[in-house]
Amino acid sequence: MYNKPDILDATNGNPIGEEQLRQFTDVLKEYQGALTHTKSRIVASENWWKLRNTVEEQKESTIGTDGSFTSKSGWLHNVIVAKHADAMESYPEPNILPREVGDRAEAQKLSSIIPCILEQNHFEQTYSDVMWQKMKTGTGVYKILWDKSKLNGLGDIAIERVNLLNLYWEPGVTDIQASRFFFHPELMDKDLLLQRYPQLQDKLKGNTMVNTKFLYDDTVDTANKATVIEVYYHKYVNGKNTLQYCKYVEDVVLYATENEQDYAERGLYDHGLYPYVFDALYPIEGSPCGYGYVDVCRSPQTEIDMMKNAFIKSSQVGAIPRFFSRQGCNVNEEEFLNLRNPIIHVAGNVDDTAIRQVDFRPLDGVYVNLMDRTIQELRETSGNTETSTGNVSSGVTAASAIAALQEASGKGSRDSTLASYRAYSRIVEICIELIRQFYDMPRQFRIIGQYGMEQFISYSNSGIQPQHQGNDFGQDMGYRLPVFDIKVSAQKKNVYTKISQNELAMQFFKLGFFNPQATDQALMCLDLMEFDGKDTVMQKVAQNGTMYQKMVQYMQLALTLAAKAAPDMVAGLSQDIMQTMGSSGMAGSGASVQQLQADHVEGLPGGEPAMVENAREKSNAASQPDGGSVVKERKK
Repeated sequence: MYNKPDILDATNGNPIGEEQLRQFTDVLKEYQGALTHTKSRIVASENWWKLRNTVEEQKESTIGTDGSFTSKSGWLHNVIVAKHADAMESYPEPNILPREVGDRAEAQKLSSIIPCILEQNHFEQTYSDVMWQKMKTGTGVYKILWDKSKLNGLGDIAIERVNLLNLYWEPGVTDIQASRFFFHPELMDKDLLLQRYPQLQDKLKGNTMVNTKFLYDDTVDTANKATVIEVYYHKYVNGKNTLQYCKYVEDVVLYATENEQDYAERGLYDHGLYPYVFDALYPIEGSPCGYGYVDVCRSPQTEIDMMKNAFIKSSQVGAIPRFFSRQGCNVNEEEFLNLRNPIIHVAGNVDDTAIRQVDFRPLDGVYVNLMDRTIQELRETSGNTETSTGNVSSGVTAASAIAALQEASGKGSRDSTLASYRAYSRIVEICIELIRQFYDMPRQFRIIGQYGMEQFISYSNSGIQPQHQGNDFGQDMGYRLPVFDIKVSAQKKNVYTKISQNELAMQFFKLGFFNPQATDQALMCLDLMEFDGKDTVMQKVAQNGTMYQKMVQYMQLALTLAAKAAPDMVAGLSQDIMQTMGSSGMAGSGASVQQLQADHVEGLPGGEPAMVENAREKSNAASQPDGGSVVKERKK
């Protein structure tokens, strides 16, 4: 049904012509019809987010049809806001790791450059918009492409959020890369199209296709717009799977890679992937889209609104007394309804048979409890419990216990964040491939170096291009392509996380973990612990221990050489060493002094037994020409 190989057949010398465009449009309409349910669900979720619940509820119930006030409580709204806040607190940052030792320098550069490229694209705003999209409708979509117009024509990477209603793929696929075609129609002003593409003059007949639209607050006029369709598809060329691209309006080709000599065999991008990344919240089998919190929580939200409407009506009945009035009871109704009149005139007698107040029976507390249970159901279903939002009402007061409860209640948010990290990792991979393909000219970047210092570097793709491996035993070893792994971590934006991390570092300092004399013990203890940045801490502790051992060796060497070359300096040098090691305030410095004393270095008081001292003197006398004089001088 969706596989139309004749689309790719050549027509009149051009691979893509009018006949192929008509067939593209036919496939697009088939996709559009098959994805109607998905698009409708997305629109309904957006309407709920805008608190227009009645637009959807009236399809199934009669709430609000009598014209009375209809409640639109914000419990579901609060769930989405809280989940978006959780996502932004864990805003990702990339760490690019090499797969081979020779690519370590390039990986380090890319780890600094990729965040710069993302920042230039205002990716934090894009990430926030996609997270709103993900929480509301269940799926957020990124588009990563090469924009030739950037940097005054030099070109650069562009990353943007895409409206899911404007995308069409083959129904039944979970991974969009498996779709036979991928369409992205957009509406553009006709006058702007004519300015950019003069060949469209007198060829814009009308709007051939209108995408599904959200219920906008503003009136969106599409009368003077035309649908510009972008279609991506895979095609094998010379045994290689290439990504081909065509952009057209109605039956006019604006651009097609197969019609360009430079791209016909190579394709649009060397990575061969559709430049779109889907981030689904709750995945659905057979679709790249997922369910959102609106889909999951709309039922309890509807129940809450129905009960609130009933409570409000009951409160109105109880707050505004109503009366039964017998026909012809001769009570002046205007004076009766005017509360400022102290006197109400009547004709004849007035008793309960003439006018009587309507009895009111207030609602039982069981109904309020039922609504509270429904609210709790919504919060439990969405994971937006009191603990996760920082409200602990169970009598827990200890900070560590509160932190443990919040950590346990945030499992759902962390799972969603990890899914977003996987999408983020694919974005970074595509960015690296675009750098590999298009960064032929050096680019200047301002990066943050060690200890937050600014550094300005120049970078091109020469270091990540295929590298010749030379000849081995007369055989050409071919080319090696530098490949990298992406590890995504969260920036520490949560205040509590920062405080706890800083407090952990202070505890390590107080316990002597950074004492180089206790390196082995500290490493054993750290190896049994689990915390963020553990490997980095262990690496630095090991480095400090190695540096300390080298320093002790150099001290011994300096004293030994001083004893031979300048004996008058030994006393001052040894005193300075002892003061330095003693003033460091580190436990175990005495052990190092004892080590120097054990080596019987000149100037340090000896603490060895007489037998050991005599043996050392004899050894010195035998091995050194002036050893005897040294021994005698020492005895004096």
